[in-house]
Amino acid sequence: MEWIEYFPAYVLILVRVTAFFVTLPFFSYENIPGMYKVGIALFVSWLIFFAFEWPILEIDGTFALLIIKELLVGLTVGLVAMIMLYAIQIAGGFIDIKLGFMLANVMDPQTGSQSPMIGSFLYMFSMMFLLATDAHHMILDGVFYSYEYVPLDQLFLPMGDENVIEFLVTSFNTMFIIAFQMGMPIVGSIFLVDVALGMISRAVPQVNVFVVGLPLKIFLGFIMMFLVMAPFFMVVQQLVETMTETMRTLMQLYGGV
Repeated sequence: MEWIEYFPAYVLILVRVTAFFVTLPFFSYENIPGMYKVGIALFVSWLIFFAFEWPILEIDGTFALLIIKELLVGLTVGLVAMIMLYAIQIAGGFIDIKLGFMLANVMDPQTGSQSPMIGSFLYMFSMMFLLATDAHHMILDGVFYSYEYVPLDQLFLPMGDENVIEFLVTSFNTMFIIAFQMGMPIVGSIFLVDVALGMISRAVPQVNVFVVGLPLKIFLGFIMMFLVMAPFFMVVQQLVETMTETMRTLMQLYGGV
């Protein structure tokens, strides 16, 4: 039968899509049942299988290398996208340090790990913003068009190439810059409160700034968070655009485009 000849190609497609779903934001979260993840991966792989022309491959030693390559493509590109979104958690960590919430970490149901309290709050709102703006469709588009940048029969990935390493370092640097932009309004305002409390403690030693300072910083921090929420989502939109661009550029470097 003719379709049997293309079965190895479908297996490779399924491996890449499944590897993407292991690390991609939203699709890899633990509160999504594993049965649904497998079903979505099979369905998306089936759609991609009928969207392109695939080479006829043989199941041999080269096929095993192709499976490893497909795993690396899905895992690394998805991991870079996830790391870019961790800028929200890092910004929340900066805010928690200034507000005194760093000791009260909470369990994140999406990743199954502990995360900062404000970071989890901002990350949850960012995920709702991501769904409301159809950014998860953009992520699926990245999975679909990855085959235009990294062909199915490409045997090796230039992961040790200087351009790839430099791009990854630059992407991590960009992530920290965006995290600083997110947390700077609140962190800067709380820093000014610390400066004012220090001046008060020098001018009026009778005032116990440690008792007054903590609730004051929490109160002003929540007010500033309410005021900067709209600009925060503008930075989140910039972060999502940077994430998709990072995924596309990394796949272009993998494919030598």
